[in-house]
Amino acid sequence: MKLTEVFYQQPDVVEIARQLLGKVLTTRLNGVTCRVMITETEAYAGITDKASHAYGNRFTNRTKIMYEAGGTAYVYLCYGIHHLFNVVTNVEGIPHAVLIRAGQPLEGEQSMLKRRKMKEMNPKLSTGPGALSQAMGIHTKHSGLWLLNDKIWIEDAGIKVPELISSPRVGVGYAQEDTLLPYRFYVKNSNWVSKTK
Repeated sequence: MKLTEVFYQQPDVVEIARQLLGKVLTTRLNGVTCRVMITETEAYAGITDKASHAYGNRFTNRTKIMYEAGGTAYVYLCYGIHHLFNVVTNVEGIPHAVLIRAGQPLEGEQSMLKRRKMKEMNPKLSTGPGALSQAMGIHTKHSGLWLLNDKIWIEDAGIKVPELISSPRVGVGYAQEDTLLPYRFYVKNSNWVSKTK
């Protein structure tokens, strides 16, 4: 069952990041369906979070999508090459978002391998947010897409995550004291989680 706006528009972005573990991200693009179980997420708490693109009420052509109603896709380009898929949360006007960092393939593995130019299955296929988006066919052109559509959505397939870990986020050393916030969540003992230094 697809997650609804009621899920996405909960007020606590950190709790949503936690709840997204075990949910299934699905893309159906050009007749190809791919599905992964979400194994790693990061929360970004809007205008008060120094790691957020919307910190201090920053409102630009790129960040304006973060101010839309929860349930909107926010896809941005990192280092000019990586398309990073985020889920906007909370109500319109509050720019919270959750970065989807990794997933365990469930369907469409051959298409994912082709997109990633890989020959055999291993966790590099869809761990790390850039790799995940590439494997799933998600691109900046999908930014602003409503996640109750038939191209990209997240569903609850009844998968129970046995145990999760929280830790500081990855690559946000610029965020001063917010660098250490435990806003990253991942499935304990999963191979399908990005490796961090």
